[in-house]
Amino acid sequence: MYEFLDRLINVALPRVRDFAGVSTKSFDGRGNYTLGLRDQLIFPEIDYAKVGQAERAVNVTIVTTARDDNQGTGAAQEFWNAVQAVRTVLSIW
Repeated sequence: MYEFLDRLINVALPRVRDFAGVSTKSFDGRGNYTLGLRDQLIFPEIDYAKVGQAERAVNVTIVTTARDDNQGTGAAQEFWNAVQAVRTVLSIW
């Protein structure tokens, strides 16, 4: 799961045209987050020729153990901080 989230944050989402971040309103009240993507081809490992026109959109739901949105946003922030820390360490090397 962490590999997918890392790829989503660092590879796929930056490939979205005019990407301005994700909405904080997409939490469901129980700490889970859902993100709709219009085109799954932003993931580089997906073969364009094998995806039909009707199959391009995808919903991603991140299910957490949080009890409410405040805990969910806290968990998301902690994950983001960890990703940023790894990026910093790798850029130093």
